[in-house]
Amino acid sequence: MLNLSVRTSNSQKAYIANHYIQACITGAQRQGFAAETLLAAAGIPLDWLNQPDKAITEQQLSQLIQAVWRCTRDEFMGLTSRRCKNGVFALMAEFVQQGKTFGGMLQQSARFYSAVYEGIELGLEPALSHANTSHIFYRLHLQDDALDPDHLLQEFLLLMWQRFGSWLVGQQIPFATTCFSYARPAHAAEYRAMYSGQLCYQQPCCGFALHPRYLQLPIVRSESDVQAFLKASPALILHRPDQDDSLQTRVRLLLQQYDFEQMPDLEQISVELHLTPRTLRRKLNEEGGSLRQIKESLRRDFAIKLLTAEHISISEISEKTGFSETAAFCRAFKRWTGKSPSNWRIY
Repeated sequence: MLNLSVRTSNSQKAYIANHYIQACITGAQRQGFAAETLLAAAGIPLDWLNQPDKAITEQQLSQLIQAVWRCTRDEFMGLTSRRCKNGVFALMAEFVQQGKTFGGMLQQSARFYSAVYEGIELGLEPALSHANTSHIFYRLHLQDDALDPDHLLQEFLLLMWQRFGSWLVGQQIPFATTCFSYARPAHAAEYRAMYSGQLCYQQPCCGFALHPRYLQLPIVRSESDVQAFLKASPALILHRPDQDDSLQTRVRLLLQQYDFEQMPDLEQISVELHLTPRTLRRKLNEEGGSLRQIKESLRRDFAIKLLTAEHISISEISEKTGFSETAAFCRAFKRWTGKSPSNWRIY
């Protein structure tokens, strides 16, 4: 489960590109606020502006965004033609818990912003470019970004929805694709650490795609958890999860883009990862795993998540995890965990 707190050691490391200093304050400067005042609130020297060798920390970036929010009274940081009042995201965060699942959260957030803010397009739709695995696309697109030359606001909104959603369900959701409606920016190297999956530029709109089964993940955070998240915002949104570059993780991420009953075999995965089947098997074995174990762990982890949702029956969970018979699922689950699904749910 994702931790609620941000580890101080990571938040104090200066690895965020200097580009984001100017990008954050552009809207506030346009309204007449001084760069010196904004940077001072974040502990950033004024002479660091436009100095590529001066990286900043997560904490400094978080404090800079907070300073811009305060002075502009705008959660969109003065980067749009219409202000989004401070507190709107907090109201949305409280509202979306009614959705119960990640998919419900996405639908509720679309309803909320459609009602309170003009100029932003939100909504679930088929991801036509991923028709082979029936991916779902969440459109998260600003209709007018003329006042945001660095695309900071669109970047932040995509990051916010992805990381807040993952936090709500207590696991890192494997987004297959993140799409941008603009050309690859000069600072695109930063995107690889910000977003998971494939990055696509010059698309018809911004948004992200994922396998539809992750829409069923139940929300596990309480109202008090959400309040703590909001109090720490935007620190928890900006915090970069630890990177795991093991082969097992690469295989797991690849498999998460397929239906359980259609996951590729060793040969297909080898082609995707540019390895021979023999090399893939050997390297997985050296890491203490196998393709079969990874596939089973995906089914097990997803089943455990669904068991926390009281409205889903065990027979439904069996079907959603790729089993043709509930009895076979129950036997497999007991082999994985030592408990039957019903006993696990009670526990």
